[in-house]
Amino acid sequence: MKPLVSDTAMVMAAGLGKRMRPLTSTRPKPMVKVAGKPLIDHALDSLAAAGIAKAVINVHYLPDSLEAHVLARAVPKCIISDEREQLLETGGGMVKARHLLPDPFFCLNSDNLWLEGPVDCFRQLSDLWNPDAMDALLLMVPHAGARNYRGDGDFHLDPLGRVSRRQSRRVAPFIYTGIQIVSHRLLRDAPEGPFSTNLLWTRAIEEGRLYGTTFTGLWYEVGDPGAVVATEAALTRG
Repeated sequence: MKPLVSDTAMVMAAGLGKRMRPLTSTRPKPMVKVAGKPLIDHALDSLAAAGIAKAVINVHYLPDSLEAHVLARAVPKCIISDEREQLLETGGGMVKARHLLPDPFFCLNSDNLWLEGPVDCFRQLSDLWNPDAMDALLLMVPHAGARNYRGDGDFHLDPLGRVSRRQSRRVAPFIYTGIQIVSHRLLRDAPEGPFSTNLLWTRAIEEGRLYGTTFTGLWYEVGDPGAVVATEAALTRG
């Protein structure tokens, strides 16, 4: 089996976790436990199982406990990207950590869980990655595979896998799982300070360089206390 295209992932863990209150009143959202394990460990254990050796983790809200927790891990090796002074959002967070990240790198949110399908999702992304055509490759899940999700979807995929956005007052068939491969090309000429990755994705869509692939497992959005309860119940049944 050929190696993954990157041995490093950035884990987005700096958010304020407002929707998860009161569970985040005294802890950062990645330290909220689901099925007896902090959300951040679900993400890091999945990286370790895939053979990804290094995780760059950004911190901002109540960062000390999160930093101490992840630095105590042996695998993957965790490196902190410190956003204590200013929360930079997803795009700004990647730009700040760029010097710590190879080209390309995996990126994932720390607030969702998933059960793998036939192929590990990081292997799936890696095998499809084409740096000549892509600035980013997003892992998408159809509505049937999304749990705790109540939205209208995020994206469409054309027959070649190129991404387009959901139109206003329409439903889109695919939901972004929070997992992607990112090229440094996506980050070029980025603005300073806080901004959303959506800004960079829009440019990539216009250039025909934002792609997606369909996840065949089950994905759980864990955005609020009710979703924690529902996810734990589902994992127990599973």
